[in-house]
Amino acid sequence: MNDNCINHEYYMRVSDRILALIRRIFHNNPEFRHDSLKHVARFAPIIPFMGGRPDLSKTLNRVVTFADGSNPLHFGAPIVLAAGANKTAKRICDYANMGFGGISVGTATRHVREGNTHRPRIGFIENDRAIHNSMGLNNDGVEAVTRRTDAQIAAAHRAGMCVGISVAETPGLTDENEKVKDIIESFSIAYRVADYIEINVSCPNTGENRLDLDMSFIDKIFSEIKNYRDAQSYRKAVYAKLSPDMEEAHTATIMDALVKAGVNGVVIGNTYPTKKIENLPVRVKYNELTPLRADGDCGGMSGRPLYENMVKNVKFIREHYPQMSVMACGGIDHGYKIYDLIKLGVDAVQCYSVVAFRWMAAHAMRKELQEALSKDGFKTLADYDSKNPKG
Repeated sequence: MNDNCINHEYYMRVSDRILALIRRIFHNNPEFRHDSLKHVARFAPIIPFMGGRPDLSKTLNRVVTFADGSNPLHFGAPIVLAAGANKTAKRICDYANMGFGGISVGTATRHVREGNTHRPRIGFIENDRAIHNSMGLNNDGVEAVTRRTDAQIAAAHRAGMCVGISVAETPGLTDENEKVKDIIESFSIAYRVADYIEINVSCPNTGENRLDLDMSFIDKIFSEIKNYRDAQSYRKAVYAKLSPDMEEAHTATIMDALVKAGVNGVVIGNTYPTKKIENLPVRVKYNELTPLRADGDCGGMSGRPLYENMVKNVKFIREHYPQMSVMACGGIDHGYKIYDLIKLGVDAVQCYSVVAFRWMAAHAMRKELQEALSKDGFKTLADYDSKNPKG
């Protein structure tokens, strides 16, 4: 890495080793272990050794504003639980117990999906502190996800959380007009409730061609989204979630289309496609992922190995599209990394895999971020922002 984005290492505490033991115990049932996060979030405040309660201090508050007048986003901390962790939008506020200052619920499709049928659909890669998954966008449908979000969003705000809804095209549709109609319907339903809407155009694990590889379709989708937003009496932020594996030329083509369509920002990026993991600094070999390749290699990897690639993508976007808001996602497992990314101009970070490897990861990263700010003479993140306005 270069001088201002180090892949910081964290110290393994006793609690982290206990977490590793739990992963070993449930080695043969990784999807159960994956799904247990909701229980950890719920009971964190009442289990003494877990130390999980909402952090309502103002130290890491961040307000993200937009030049087009979209509603500002208020994060209790710029640490967002990425889509995929809470697919159902049930008990959203519980995740504040884990230290998160925001959450993207979903990803939701227009209709209910069971996801991929093969098992296992997820696996933990211990030596790389990574996760491989091919869940297949299992979810309860955007109407249910939005209804639940609507019932909880005020309480989530009081708990210091900004709430986005992630939506995607329903896999299996073949007619292009139906595809556009499908995703616009999902978008419009989520738009009524969410603080921001995240359009997942890069999911690698459904067996369908990724939308971000089809520029004509990208143009159609975001043109329709622009028309919908322009017709509303209020304006909410829209982010496109992109894949981390694209060449710079293709990234630039997509970014040009997003800017033209008035999209506010990007989440960079999604899970890294399984077929390309040799491009990442990983110990695991491609042929060792056989149990998770029953889907025809449609899955993706998340976790620590994605960090350096993500930083490269962030730098490219910030250099060439400084007007775009960026949420960085990929390998973020330390508060110093968050600070490095903030200094690059990132508005918030998203993470998920780290909660499988660090005990109360978001709380730990909050402390590290506060420490990094303090070392540079800033008492709060707002203090940093006031002295380092984005150009």
